[in-house]
Amino acid sequence: MDYYFYYTSILSLFLLIVLPLIFLLFHKQNSQKSHQTLPPGRTGLPFIGETLEFLSAGWKGHPEKFIFDRMNKYSSRVFKTNLFGEPAVVFCSAEGNKFLFSNENKLVTAWWPNSVNKIFPSTAKTSSKVESKRMRKMLPHFFKPEALQKYIGIMDDIAQRHFASGWEGKDEVLVFPLAKSYTFQLACKLFVSIEDPEHVSRLAQPFNLIASGIISLPIDFPGTPFRKGINASNFVRKGLLKIIKKRKLAHLEGKVCSTQDILWHMLSTSDENGELMSELDIADKILGLLIGGHDTASAACTFIVKYLAELPHIYDQVYKEQMEIAKSKSPGELLNWDDLQKMKYSWNVACEVMRLAPPLQGAFREAINDFIFNGFYIPKGSKVYWNANSTHKSPEFFPEPEKFDPSRFKGNGPAPYTFVPFGGGPRMCPGKEYARLEILVFVHNLVKRFKWEKLLHDEKIVVDPLPMPAKGLPILLHPH
Repeated sequence: MDYYFYYTSILSLFLLIVLPLIFLLFHKQNSQKSHQTLPPGRTGLPFIGETLEFLSAGWKGHPEKFIFDRMNKYSSRVFKTNLFGEPAVVFCSAEGNKFLFSNENKLVTAWWPNSVNKIFPSTAKTSSKVESKRMRKMLPHFFKPEALQKYIGIMDDIAQRHFASGWEGKDEVLVFPLAKSYTFQLACKLFVSIEDPEHVSRLAQPFNLIASGIISLPIDFPGTPFRKGINASNFVRKGLLKIIKKRKLAHLEGKVCSTQDILWHMLSTSDENGELMSELDIADKILGLLIGGHDTASAACTFIVKYLAELPHIYDQVYKEQMEIAKSKSPGELLNWDDLQKMKYSWNVACEVMRLAPPLQGAFREAINDFIFNGFYIPKGSKVYWNANSTHKSPEFFPEPEKFDPSRFKGNGPAPYTFVPFGGGPRMCPGKEYARLEILVFVHNLVKRFKWEKLLHDEKIVVDPLPMPAKGLPILLHPH
């Protein structure tokens, strides 16, 4: 009876004192959470949210308008919205960029709209996040300095053939499709060793549809950008699977590949469980690389042509720098690593182009923990979006932001986290240096051959999802 009395007394004490205290503490924590201040803003229509306004700003040529209108109305640092069917928080400052890039895999992780998993079906088995991690382990082998140095001669050779066939002997050209052709030829050669022009052309045609489908409302009806993107990705995937099967057979038969490209590495590298990637996995990864490896660089090349046409004094300085390099080469000698290190002014021009027309408009993250930013509560599971234009075109970071001024990149360049065309932190684009090389090789081969002028002086710029001239940027060529 003594034990019974003792235990019932302890239980009564727990029920009367300890349990209410636990309840009060739990209630207080929940109450504090519920009263945390969420970022200001509006989420728009059900499901669609503000996606149409977001996309429309790009279609009208002013993608930054969506961001700056809401920065002015709600907060210059962070606001909430709804994009691609998901409530999202937009970070719009160097402070926000630093916070996100510094807290990768601590407070936030990569996130893509559902459209990505539909267009790249191999991610359905895992997730686009897992697939991205696998790729990031594989890519450094191809983008390290030793490998990049070997690519320069190949890039220059392809560039020379590209200009000989697509530019020379012509009075007028459309720059945007030619720039895409150049960067896609490079990607096909260096990633999958495809060189046949007809084969390259067949693969290239659907890529615009794929890129537009990825950044669109995931509405799967005939005629929508999303459905067109899915159909285009299926078409390219079939072509890639044929190449993969052929190369896989050669690999199994022990035939040595003369060029150990990315495809060769994917076919021969096993994961931590000793398993090789499936053919569909490889096709999707190559598809993603071909998109990332040529789209953004082609946009940068196109806008370099645009700004050099508009600004003759900038062109003259680029021309002077490139001709000094050209004159130092013996007949038939290709560009090398040292040559590209001398192209400092040309690269500053390219950076200023990417500041004004960033090929990568921004990217999504997902909060993996609750956190506070700038006094606002961001709950776990929130989608977070950073946008390059919020800093690139801000007078706070770039005085007279609409003025073209390559000197911004002299010396130490812009303040950290303000110039982010390649992202930042652990998820900075692994192909950043590859892009630098292909852009500079393009500039060198262009300016040593031609001066040019725009044929449409008020051509509209459209962002869908990359910036591009609405009419392809027609120019009149003046050979040197």
